[in-house]
Amino acid sequence: MTYLFISDLHLSPEHPRLVRGFLDLLIHYQDRNTQLYIMGDWFNAWIGDDYSAPWLDEIVAALIIFHQAGNQVYFQAGNRDFAVGAEFLKQFAGTLLPDVYELNIAGVHYRIEHGDALCTDDIAYQRFKKIIRNPLLIAILKRTPLSFRQRLANGFRQKSHDQKQQKSYDIMDVNDAAVHQALQYPDILIHGHTHRPQIHHTYDKTRIVLGDWREKEGCAMILEVHENGQYEFIEWTIH
Repeated sequence: MTYLFISDLHLSPEHPRLVRGFLDLLIHYQDRNTQLYIMGDWFNAWIGDDYSAPWLDEIVAALIIFHQAGNQVYFQAGNRDFAVGAEFLKQFAGTLLPDVYELNIAGVHYRIEHGDALCTDDIAYQRFKKIIRNPLLIAILKRTPLSFRQRLANGFRQKSHDQKQQKSYDIMDVNDAAVHQALQYPDILIHGHTHRPQIHHTYDKTRIVLGDWREKEGCAMILEVHENGQYEFIEWTIH
């Protein structure tokens, strides 16, 4: 069995190369009894499970084939696609995971999460996250027209982009104390979000930061864990 961890794909119709890279990934791991963990920001934005489009239909069709081959798909919400729900995932028997999930592979205790909750120095973002991910607000938004949700998502993306230009990289990175707290019990912490792929050894533990999918460079850093506990940090080529 292969455990595959990916994050920050930011798929959208505006970036067909990234979509193709994900479809190629599914084909590559289709016959390897794979448990695929998609750890947030799978999509550049998600306006609701009632959204459909040809590019998304192609992804769903590929995921159905991937599942029928004996593989499993697990999804954790990111800051861009927290509205992805069970209605979308059930099309390919996908499983929605909580924001923090722990698993044991060959006696090694892993903790996985998107990573934005570790960036506690970014106070403005953490406040915004509390508001936008309020279940009541999400329920209300689901009742609004798709066109309205699309405009709202576009506005959020632009606002996020503008704010990032004004913030230092240190503020947008993880907080050491938050990482220390997260690593109290697990042996290995895996997360994405920061777009700074690297393996860190700290507090006698390991923190693996997954990479974002980079269209211009045509690559992404992903993590493959084997059932014997060995892992590989792999540069996935996006053609």
